[in-house]
Amino acid sequence: MWFLENAWIIPIIPTVSFALILLFGKKLRFTNGGAYIGLAAITASFVLSAITAYYWIDRVRSAGGEGGEHGGEHGLALVRAIGRSVIPLAEEHGGPVVEPVIKSFTWWKMGGYELTFGSHVDGLAVALLVMVTIISLCVHVFSLGYMKGDIRFTHYYAGLSLFTAGMLNLVIAESTLQLLLGWEIMGLCSFMLIGHWWEDGKNSRAALKAFFTTRTGDIGLLIGITIVFWGAQSFSIQETNTWALSDGAGRSFLFWGSVALFVAVIGKSGQFPLHTWLPDAMAGPTPVSAIIHAATMVVAGVFLVARLYPVFWEGFNIADGQINGMALIGGITILIAAALAFVQTDIKKVLAYSTVSQLGYMVMGLGVGAWLPAVFHIFTHAFFKAGLFLGAGSIAHSGSHHSFDMKKDMGGLRKYMPITFWTFVICTLALCGFFPFSGFFSKDEILANAGHNEYEFFKWVGLVGAFMTAAYMTRCIYLTFFGTYRGGHRSEAEMVGDFGHSYAGQDIDAELAAAGVRGAALAEEQPGGYQTAVLHAHERHDHPTAHAVDDTHGTHDTHGAHDTHGAHDDHHGEPHESPALLTVPLIVLAFLATTSGFLLALPFDWEFFKEWVEPSAEGGFFPEVDHAPFLWSEALVSIGLAAAGVVISFLLCKAIYERRFLEGFTRRNVLARAGYAFLWNKYYLDDLYEKVVVAGVSGPIARAANWFNQNIIDAVVNGTGVGTRKLGEWTYARVDQGVVDRAVNGTGEVAEGTGEVLRPVQSGRVQQYGALLFGAAAVGALILIFTS
Repeated sequence: MWFLENAWIIPIIPTVSFALILLFGKKLRFTNGGAYIGLAAITASFVLSAITAYYWIDRVRSAGGEGGEHGGEHGLALVRAIGRSVIPLAEEHGGPVVEPVIKSFTWWKMGGYELTFGSHVDGLAVALLVMVTIISLCVHVFSLGYMKGDIRFTHYYAGLSLFTAGMLNLVIAESTLQLLLGWEIMGLCSFMLIGHWWEDGKNSRAALKAFFTTRTGDIGLLIGITIVFWGAQSFSIQETNTWALSDGAGRSFLFWGSVALFVAVIGKSGQFPLHTWLPDAMAGPTPVSAIIHAATMVVAGVFLVARLYPVFWEGFNIADGQINGMALIGGITILIAAALAFVQTDIKKVLAYSTVSQLGYMVMGLGVGAWLPAVFHIFTHAFFKAGLFLGAGSIAHSGSHHSFDMKKDMGGLRKYMPITFWTFVICTLALCGFFPFSGFFSKDEILANAGHNEYEFFKWVGLVGAFMTAAYMTRCIYLTFFGTYRGGHRSEAEMVGDFGHSYAGQDIDAELAAAGVRGAALAEEQPGGYQTAVLHAHERHDHPTAHAVDDTHGTHDTHGAHDTHGAHDDHHGEPHESPALLTVPLIVLAFLATTSGFLLALPFDWEFFKEWVEPSAEGGFFPEVDHAPFLWSEALVSIGLAAAGVVISFLLCKAIYERRFLEGFTRRNVLARAGYAFLWNKYYLDDLYEKVVVAGVSGPIARAANWFNQNIIDAVVNGTGVGTRKLGEWTYARVDQGVVDRAVNGTGEVAEGTGEVLRPVQSGRVQQYGALLFGAAAVGALILIFTS
């Protein structure tokens, strides 16, 4: 019980790690630039999260009787699965009410209201705690090899620690204000980490785009929290959920509160139409992309809906079926993001649009009443999506000369990188929803519940999305691992020519060159969205002063950087498998992508995740949702569509990329050219936002500000200058020359005249001095006579 009541310690540990890394990361060499501090902190948080999960499961099983509702006896699992497939059994939602463990501290009081912070631990929080810490731990380990020698290695690990702390704080938040704190910490950290290589303008713009786009949605979060507070008269999440399901909850508060909060979800979780920042966030280091897309930033919005689900349940009337705003936005996001993935040549952008599409599944699932499957999809998606992103990093690190372009620099890598290949394939199978990988169990349940809850249209949207997912991921695997290897040796000059960018032309590199270190962090996006990144700054072997960079640029010891370079070979070697620091996290994530789905494997009647995570409606703080029975007949439709997507896409890839079938078709055919351009330019949403919306707002404001500056501010400044000059001239002529100088000169003239008068007295003649003395005595005698 102690661990459940003190779960607030879990986010505190990486927060302290953040401070320690900044203070001592560069000073204490045994910390490896602070990396070991961050690694130790996230390991401790993971251990505490696992122990907390153990005690929560024990609490649930104790409430349900010894052994729990589903404890043991799986010998007849297959028989029950067949029976459920033929004759669906009635599904009972209930079970024992397991109250969340809430511990709060009064922060401050205002107008009779207590503002609190603390921890809210329940099944949802426990599941996310374990998931976030596992992903962050894998990213920390992966980064030891991937980011070694980076110019801001210490700051990178500090950012990772704070990023993880922000998400963990959001997960256990006891109040909506505390949730807001974690939400904004992640926004700040994403800005820092996406713009980690800020010397490149593209990276800086990507970081700013992510920051401002999510800030747009955050306005909705502030408004939504305020509306819900005035309705519930409390910031407490538990009290807010209880109020939302009560008879006295105001409909207007619920509707407008849920709409405002959902705007925040659209911005943070990359839903249409504010999804445009998420693919551009690939400018950051690949491990950052993994943690953003799998376990932190983008998951926060979906978690917000899951945490305050009673508010959205009532605000959007989810129980009524047919259609609502949340389901609609989620469905649109599934399809538009999947379509964009087909035209990408950058492997990270394919995965980024895949994330957007999968987030659409989660939001749509919550919108159609499939709370448990949507939350389970958050859980399973984290493992296979982190595996895919880290797999892309492994490919760039050891297979494609630090390029992410599938067409130019990859192909045929399966024979060079077998571990990376097979882990990538396993995670792809989970993403596509193939049995028995984890994505099948979570995604299939979302679709089944959509149909079961009278959201039939969205069920078919999800099925189409499943076909598209399998198709674009097959294209991705084919271009990366099949065919012939298209990489090869390229000199630095050739890379500059390819990328149209010389890193040495930047100010930071001038300083690096002076220290004897040449930068190798190239990140440039060519016209049409092609982006590549060279990730390491390594030491020149012939310069003894490379360690000077440590004090001026915030890197850890660069003496060993060239050893790293040698460890993963250099630009001149053939592609090869990545070292263990990179492949071990891939193996762990592939294992979890394979096995995590069995926590909610309805074909085998295994419902552990439901038992441990889903609240009971009888507690009064969660709506009564209905669960669809599992049917193999429906599941096979989803599997069949995914399989069709794989086969069709693979055959098309061989025809197009090997046999040059339909080569130049998009140039010859007007409709094909228009459609391709429409997708290539991302539906022109960036043009709409930047050239119409932003320019339409910022342009008039800028012109008005310029007019005000020229005609008002400059006039005031210039007028003040002219007036001051004239005042100075008058002061000089009248006061300084006419009064001060005359007074000084007059004093001198008086002193000179007095001196001339007194000068004869100082003649030096004794007789004259005696006469003057006698005269003075006579005058004194006369005065005494007359006065007496």
